[in-house]
Amino acid sequence: MDQTTPLLLVPGLASSARIYAPVLPALWRLGPVMIANHIRDDSMAAIAARVLSEAPPRFALGGHSMGGYIALEIMRQAPERVAKLALINTQAGPDTPEATARRRGLMERAKRGELRAIREESFPELVHPSRRDDAAILKLVHAQDEDVGVEGYLRQQTAIIARVDSRPTLATIRCPTLVLTGDQDNTIPNAFSKEMAEAIAGAKLVILDRCGHLPQPEQPEATARALTEWLAS
Repeated sequence: MDQTTPLLLVPGLASSARIYAPVLPALWRLGPVMIANHIRDDSMAAIAARVLSEAPPRFALGGHSMGGYIALEIMRQAPERVAKLALINTQAGPDTPEATARRRGLMERAKRGELRAIREESFPELVHPSRRDDAAILKLVHAQDEDVGVEGYLRQQTAIIARVDSRPTLATIRCPTLVLTGDQDNTIPNAFSKEMAEAIAGAKLVILDRCGHLPQPEQPEATARALTEWLAS
């Protein structure tokens, strides 16, 4: 990557800039890095538009989980501004009726002050089975809950529920693309990553060993290596 090309990273649901902290030192050595704020709007179109309004004219773009949904919306709105694309533990399809029903239930619980409990209950599905007792990663998850807050979480879930199907537009992506996932992601199974990699011309698929849905803290060295190779390619 040309050192004048900034890197823009987008976090996931109930996630903040902290999620990228384990890999930032390696990425920062290659050029400017900024983390998008994605908690202020309640639709993918509005989130992407605001991110674009605050972004450099041209940038490399990486999105994790919900951040991947936003990245794909950015690719629809302004593909000419994206020099490279990284889709991290995400998918291109829309919400299923079952997923939407579950999200609405979680939103009601969050309104009752149960966001911390929700995240604690979901933690075993977020990480590789070997890390279900990892106190440091759970602490990171809870710190991000506080960063995002209940209102931010509700706006994010609203946007996720209404997101469009990005699969029909994958073939239009022309920039160098990395699709990164874990071998045991129980939140967004890596079958969805394989689907995206097959649909995007020239995309590189990387599946990390012993990794769930949070590759940055679970496999920081391997994640940083995949991202730096993508940026330097």
